[in-house]
Amino acid sequence: MEFFSSELVSPTLSFFLIVLAGFTSFLTAAMGAGGGLLLLVVMASFLPMAIIIPVHGLVQLGSNANRMLLTYRHVDSSMLLFFVAGGLIGALMAFFVVSDVPLDWMKLFVGGFVLFLLWGKKPSIKESSPLGKAMAGLSTTFLSMFVGASGPLVGSYLHTKGYDKMRFTATFSSSMTMQHTLKALVYGVAGFAFWQWLPLVIAMIAAGAIGTWLGLKLLNKIPAERFKRIVQIILSVLALNLMWQAVKVLLT
Repeated sequence: MEFFSSELVSPTLSFFLIVLAGFTSFLTAAMGAGGGLLLLVVMASFLPMAIIIPVHGLVQLGSNANRMLLTYRHVDSSMLLFFVAGGLIGALMAFFVVSDVPLDWMKLFVGGFVLFLLWGKKPSIKESSPLGKAMAGLSTTFLSMFVGASGPLVGSYLHTKGYDKMRFTATFSSSMTMQHTLKALVYGVAGFAFWQWLPLVIAMIAAGAIGTWLGLKLLNKIPAERFKRIVQIILSVLALNLMWQAVKVLLT
């Protein structure tokens, strides 16, 4: 595990993160959601926020790109085109402010955003015009630069389009692949040294591929609703702990 470690990540922690990436991908494949959020909040408990958002985004980029390649024939190309066009504007806007956001505030934002995604009522945006699609791309891409996990918002927007399962999976994974690519570009231009994290990220993506395969195999053998509630409670506790860490620092 020395190969995957660094000054900030011990061999033990790197092993834990690789296993966690596999488990959270298994969770997403078997339950339909929750894995990306769980990976984000657990990483936030061990690593600085300046590292978590870009590294988490790179891992999610690999995961979504894999699904995109397997389903690209079913992508709603019109939706993707306008979503990416808006995303480019959102990424450009985020570039000018991402370096100025206090890291402790980012922990507070991430924790609060996770709680909102778990328990709040997500906005129902049904606008299907080119402008509506572009605005969905702009807003979620901008938000993703600071809170990391915009997938549930993108998913809730795409659900209003009435896609069948394959078309939804293809369009969602391609939209998220483009969004995470833009995130990598923004943080790369802003000075984040991705190359230092590539061995660990590649190992986490590989573990995620295995977890996805296992999750799909067990898709119909796990009591999904009960398991989802357990994950929801765990995520809420982790999110509250993340917010408490931020509050303690801000009050001192």
